[in-house]
Amino acid sequence: MKQSVIRAARAALVPALAGAVALGGLTAWTASGAAVRPPTVTVEDARVLLPFGGDDTAAFVRLRNTGDADDELLGVDVPSARGAMLSRTVTRRSASTMTMVASAPVPAGGTLEMSPHGLDIMVTAPPPLRVGERLPLVLRFRDSGTVRTEALVVRPGTSG
Repeated sequence: MKQSVIRAARAALVPALAGAVALGGLTAWTASGAAVRPPTVTVEDARVLLPFGGDDTAAFVRLRNTGDADDELLGVDVPSARGAMLSRTVTRRSASTMTMVASAPVPAGGTLEMSPHGLDIMVTAPPPLRVGERLPLVLRFRDSGTVRTEALVVRPGTSG
């Protein structure tokens, strides 16, 4: 009986020592600053332009990534509209063109600022909107998952 207790104690000692060594290594790794915070994206200053009649419109947001790793905006949904997609306005020789964009990087510790002169969210067939209302947006990120927000409806040419 005594030998079986000794064998059981030895058998339990190996995984306990392995766990202690692993925990010590992870503690040292974290204390050294090598561990990174995952990307965490928040939405600021979301606004959508008041469309003329039944026209399509554009929405703009500022995305802030407080994590230590880059993230990527993969797409946007506007549940009350026919559709939404990322687009970029490019101006060359005084002529502007709009190009659809598959995704947009959100840098670690940085921001991604959308504007009428760069990256934006093209909203197709939005619902009837009035200045001051809010339009729900659903943003999908590679690592941060889904972030829901509401964009304030503003007149074109105003900041909100």
